[in-house]
Amino acid sequence: MSPDRRVQSEWRIETAPVGLRVRREGNQLALTLRVVRLGKPVALAPLVLTLDESEQLHAGLCFALGPEPARADAPECRRSVRYPGGRERYY
Repeated sequence: MSPDRRVQSEWRIETAPVGLRVRREGNQLALTLRVVRLGKPVALAPLVLTLDESEQLHAGLCFALGPEPARADAPECRRSVRYPGGRERYY
């Protein structure tokens, strides 16, 4: 099987076509994702996280994005802060 065919046959999980929307359900957050197979949408599925899991995901994504420069329209938590005599940190 060619590499191109293998990539097309994979299952993928993407943000939903309506964009990244999160809703709160009690003490949980639900993020709607789209399941895609062979390049075609198959279903929408919620990713349900507790508040603790949401915080861990947020921290992990911020850490992973840390070395990348933040876009001008990035959320406040991605904007860097320079401390006098210290290294750049994110809040």
